[in-house]
Amino acid sequence: MATTRHFLMCRPEFFGVTYRINPWMDPTLGASAATAVRQWEALKSAYESLGHQVSAIDPIDGLPDMVFAANGALVVDGKVYGARFAHPERAAEGPAYLEWFAQRGYPVREAAFTNEGEGDFLTLDEVILAGTGFRTDIAAHMEAQEFLGRPVITLRLVDPRFYHLDTALFALGDGNVAYYPGAFSEGSLTVLRRLFPDAVIAGEADALVLGLNAVSDGKNIVINAEAAGLCHTLTRQGYQVVPVELTELRKAGGGPKCCTLEIRL
Repeated sequence: MATTRHFLMCRPEFFGVTYRINPWMDPTLGASAATAVRQWEALKSAYESLGHQVSAIDPIDGLPDMVFAANGALVVDGKVYGARFAHPERAAEGPAYLEWFAQRGYPVREAAFTNEGEGDFLTLDEVILAGTGFRTDIAAHMEAQEFLGRPVITLRLVDPRFYHLDTALFALGDGNVAYYPGAFSEGSLTVLRRLFPDAVIAGEADALVLGLNAVSDGKNIVINAEAAGLCHTLTRQGYQVVPVELTELRKAGGGPKCCTLEIRL
């Protein structure tokens, strides 16, 4: 059953691939901010057409990856755990997102440990799944648990192409998830199988077009259009698939979820 969500997004006015901090990025290939803006606007419109509220943070010149709002914080029960980025190229994004929330009266916590917000934290009804291995320090998992008062379950990522948890797993709703097994350590796979015996399992082809970097409201799933096999599977299971094209932003390793920070009250 669909539930209305509140999302924070950042228009990619200054988007570009000017450095390389993940395997998707290649500055020699070029990237178009104008194309990124057009595709981002279509994503925003898709959310609004589904009845979701979208707020916007002003982009900052010199921060081409600020469009990936999911990395900017983790918001649970109206409390904001701030991001502390692993790479200096993105370091200024954390304070910018935390300031946006602080100015609007949200209780905020500046992180002591490296973490990249919802990139590596996925909030379910009762627990938070937390990725580590590439970008987020495992100590941040405990820091988030203490601040937010939600149990945090650690999952280790082992494939650098899936450097954030949100590139390899997303919440379907009703306590279930979809994920790509090849992104996780054997121990973490055992945990996932135990927690989610009815999970949707994605293949490598769909994972490699960031098909798992998707956003579900429990009924509608906004997903990269190129993930055809996963789209078909989800449709057969009764979900309403809303395909979008974010090929330009994928040049930096981002998809629908990367662009979308959920504000949970």
